[in-house]
Amino acid sequence: MDLFDWLTLTTAGKFVFTMLVSMIPIIELRGGLPFGVALGLPYYLAFPAAVIGNIIPAPFIIVYIRRIFMMMRKYIPRLNGLVDKLERKAHLKGKKVLKYQNIGLWLFVAIPLPGTGAWTGSLAAAFLGIRLKKALPAVILGVLTAGCIMLGLTHVGINLFSA
Repeated sequence: MDLFDWLTLTTAGKFVFTMLVSMIPIIELRGGLPFGVALGLPYYLAFPAAVIGNIIPAPFIIVYIRRIFMMMRKYIPRLNGLVDKLERKAHLKGKKVLKYQNIGLWLFVAIPLPGTGAWTGSLAAAFLGIRLKKALPAVILGVLTAGCIMLGLTHVGINLFSA
């Protein structure tokens, strides 16, 4: 059995595949949860796989993204445009978060819309100087909330399209 077969044919593989998809920026849990269910994972396994996968990058983003951006600027100057764009996005989204602090960060991550989520919320927290100890619980609560919303939407969507 090769890796692709393991990822698509076994329950453990589907769990890992769902986690990996949920770790991808933009897709995150919003795409990972329906992906896991579509792979054939039961809801009770797709939910934790998507949540865990979406949370894994958050502490690294909060702690290291500023250093990574500085290194990118120094060693790969042709990526300056991308770094500028990401920093602008973080500052723009950060204004909303800063106004309401942890509740704002939680709600920002919880709303399963494009441009929100754990990646952008963690990026905003890093650029606003919110320490990991305060930011991570809000991000985790936001991911769990988004997961519940997506679980309901996935269930409704599957029932609509399978009827």
